[in-house]
Amino acid sequence: MKITQLTITNFRLLKDFSMDLEEELSLVIGKNNTGKTSILAVLDKFLNEKSKFSYDDLNIDFKNELEGLIKSEVIPEVFTPKGIKLKVFIEYNEKDDLSNVSRVLMDLDPENNKIVLGFEYTVSYNDFLKFRADFAIYTTKEKIKVDDGKKSKPGNLNDFLRKELENYFFTHKLSIEYDVASNKANDANFIDLESEGISIKDILGFKYISARRDVTNKEKENTLSKHTSNLYKKQEDNAEKNHATENFKDQLSETDSTLSNIYKDLFSDVIKKVQDFGGIKLNDTDIAIISTLQHRELLEGNTTVVYTHDDHKLPEHYNGLGYMNLISMIFEIEILVQDFKRDKEKKPADINLLIIEEPEAHTHPQMQYIFIKNIKKLLGEGVKREDGINRPLQYIITTHSSHIVADSDFNDIKYLKAENKNNVVAKNLSDLRKQYDTDPKQYQFLKQYLTISRAEIFFADKAVLIEGDTERILIPTFMRKVDLEEETRLKAEGNEDTFLPLLSQNISIIEVGAYSQIFEKFIDFLGVKSLILTDIDAIKVLKQDDKGQDVWGACPVVEGTKTSNSAINHFLKEIAWNDLMALPIANRIIIVGGSSVCICYQQDELNENDEKYNARSFEDAFIHINRAFVNGNKDEFQGLQNRKLFDDVVSNAYLLASSCIKKKTHFALDILYHSDKEFSNWNIPSYIKNGLLWLKED
Repeated sequence: MKITQLTITNFRLLKDFSMDLEEELSLVIGKNNTGKTSILAVLDKFLNEKSKFSYDDLNIDFKNELEGLIKSEVIPEVFTPKGIKLKVFIEYNEKDDLSNVSRVLMDLDPENNKIVLGFEYTVSYNDFLKFRADFAIYTTKEKIKVDDGKKSKPGNLNDFLRKELENYFFTHKLSIEYDVASNKANDANFIDLESEGISIKDILGFKYISARRDVTNKEKENTLSKHTSNLYKKQEDNAEKNHATENFKDQLSETDSTLSNIYKDLFSDVIKKVQDFGGIKLNDTDIAIISTLQHRELLEGNTTVVYTHDDHKLPEHYNGLGYMNLISMIFEIEILVQDFKRDKEKKPADINLLIIEEPEAHTHPQMQYIFIKNIKKLLGEGVKREDGINRPLQYIITTHSSHIVADSDFNDIKYLKAENKNNVVAKNLSDLRKQYDTDPKQYQFLKQYLTISRAEIFFADKAVLIEGDTERILIPTFMRKVDLEEETRLKAEGNEDTFLPLLSQNISIIEVGAYSQIFEKFIDFLGVKSLILTDIDAIKVLKQDDKGQDVWGACPVVEGTKTSNSAINHFLKEIAWNDLMALPIANRIIIVGGSSVCICYQQDELNENDEKYNARSFEDAFIHINRAFVNGNKDEFQGLQNRKLFDDVVSNAYLLASSCIKKKTHFALDILYHSDKEFSNWNIPSYIKNGLLWLKED
């Protein structure tokens, strides 16, 4: 038995949200404020019932809908209950024990093996009518208070609901029919579990480890040592630990006897004084001090977790927070698994769901790899007891760590994406395979590439796709230079920058080589604004081979007849070669699904001598507009050869780039090393600068 899907309605950003769950691990990723914590919160509020819903839990669009209904002059004749809803879709098979779920089954058709548990915090039609009437009275009273000078302004619907929400919204637990024909829940047909006296505790258990963990390496706070006492309390009645527990209790009994004899001598003086003081009755002050060690309390404050370093046992707080966090999580997981197992008199729930929030806290990348590699092994056997009872354990991990994502199974990943300010959707990364049906090799390349080294793009708001190492080295500096120049320009104009600086934005720089076109569907999947920086790569026919076939090769742009660049040929395939050189940026912006992609490559540009030139690559573009900078430092540039060519005024940038660049990465590092503090002694090629300015905008 397992959960296959969660749907959430009108809870915070989760307006109309649906997420599939895997049989074991579901890794939930996404940028900040995409509802990862909200998933945990709504499950906790409905399943554990430890905290109540508040007005702020209502989705903003739903608040607006509710306000419209309340303030409308037309009263709707009827409506189905409205509010926060959670549906848990469960699937079972012939091997499962159905004794706990028998009372919630809505369909005995053997082809229908789905159960839908519904949880609602809603306002019914009758309570809505009461709500309208009460709010009208409230509005009248508020107006009187303002007229009497008791308030400066009247309270509004928000103020009213913050105080009175619980008088109109109520929690309901349902079993809802699953319609096999439509593959949907039929909300019109349900069982009210509370009115039928049906508990779901034996069907579904839910626990979580919050991101706000009590982890510290302060000397006085023994975080890990406290866990030992908690773990003992969970295991005490567990049949698996029964023998060890009995040995522990027997040893305490013997220790009690020994300590009681010691106490008799240790406290003899004070006992005699108490006896000499006398009492109202005979032997009234005849006391003894004995040992009564309590096995439950003994471990708390009396066990210390230590770690070994060079044969020395050091206290736990000497550990770094990363190790403390990792070890603490293992303790907490074990405690919660014991909770799932329950005591020996009670069976575990049919389904057990655990959420671990942001396990990467305080940990360095290597430790994050270790965690995600081992978590499946740690939780793999599920809820397994020695008495033979076995239950599956499904677990959700939410993370912002690209390192955890990079070492995860592609099929486990759920990507949360904000479609607008008030709604989030969840996408299965495995669904990308369908979009690459026409070329499975592209999907395989993307899958391998992302899981190896480029997973940070999942958490970015914007992306720059670059070809190689040169751009990877220089783009962060180009961004900084653009930020500095824009700040100076706007200050001179007396304006404030209306956009965040590039370096303050969540931008991921991804090296894609000649494969940027493969990322088109992935950009659509992520919904990120993207800039592709590439080379125009002019080519022409150099000769014909023995078979009379044209042999194409690199050439200056002015001599070229087409481009060999795969990104340009893919995204701008409708543009003729002669039009590419002067194509405005507005015509190089491609809409990919809901995302904008701008293709930037070398175009005509004036240098310091007002000479116009269209470069073929980054290197000759940079040399063309920064000839004086390169000439002045050429003897110290490690990435150059044939330096004398720079002394020849007729040597053009194409010749210098092709003949003098010894190693491109060294040339890029030369530029950085010889820059002044403000990077003002050289200029950014315009195709890159214009692209970054476009990316900078919201």
